[in-house]
Amino acid sequence: MTTPGTAVLCRADIEEAHRVIAPWIRRTPVLTIAGRDLDLPVESVTLKLETLQRAGSFKIRGAFTNLLTREIPPAGVVAASGGNHGAAVAYAACVLGIPARIFVPRTAAPLKLDRIRRAGAQIEVEGAGYAEALARSETWVRTSGALAIHAFDQPETIRGQGTLALEIADQVPDVDTILVGVGGGGLLAGIATWYGGTRRIIGVEPEGSPTLTRALEAGKPVDAPTDSFATSLSPRRIGELVYPIVARLAESPVLVTDAEIVAAQQAIWDAVRIWAEPEGAAAFAALLSGRYQPSRNERVVVVVSGGNATMG
Repeated sequence: MTTPGTAVLCRADIEEAHRVIAPWIRRTPVLTIAGRDLDLPVESVTLKLETLQRAGSFKIRGAFTNLLTREIPPAGVVAASGGNHGAAVAYAACVLGIPARIFVPRTAAPLKLDRIRRAGAQIEVEGAGYAEALARSETWVRTSGALAIHAFDQPETIRGQGTLALEIADQVPDVDTILVGVGGGGLLAGIATWYGGTRRIIGVEPEGSPTLTRALEAGKPVDAPTDSFATSLSPRRIGELVYPIVARLAESPVLVTDAEIVAAQQAIWDAVRIWAEPEGAAAFAALLSGRYQPSRNERVVVVVSGGNATMG
């Protein structure tokens, strides 16, 4: 892996990643909704529906970028995940005929575990949270020789996630602001890299798991609480490679409560009949709760990602 803090990424890296993975991913649609239909003080809001992506989330972009641009050893690949990254790596590995072992915490949702199993990957349930699963995966890397595919703190992962921004730029060229959920920050870093400061890129994270907020306060990645039901947005800290990118190119994050995320899930369902995971609804919660208040004519895109959830 690149030494922390040394990754230099640019738009050309993302364009190349998109060229490589385009045959393997979906170009997900955008849907524009009138603000009045959501009781929002804007003319309209555009949703980027990564819930419809293969394996159920944007994570498939980074997974295929890693597997198609790095040398894969005979032992295959290994990943640690709260669920969606594991499902993405398992799916991509299955399609490409690569052995995969996925370490997940006990908090991983049954639907995500089922996706991993159906893809044919070996699954290991380890620890109470993502950090414990990651530690076990790192031990497996040392003993097996498998290649680690990091969920967010890997240059190839960031490049792959940035392909989502490439699509938004084509689908919504007049976008002013993009709201995106933050856990480890790989997606936020990829989007921020693509736009390079030319648009407002705002991360949204749970109040109980403020990884980016704590890092900005400290001036570097530090441990944060992991007290949110949005478990995929609750790693222990923001990525070392991610942090300098988002600190430079993204705006201050917005914090939302778990209750506001639940309300956002319901609002998305009521408006477009798509049920997003808590992780996928967090960015929309910033708008619905009023914690982010756009101007009347501001063109806002909200990334809705994470379709591996059941209602109720």
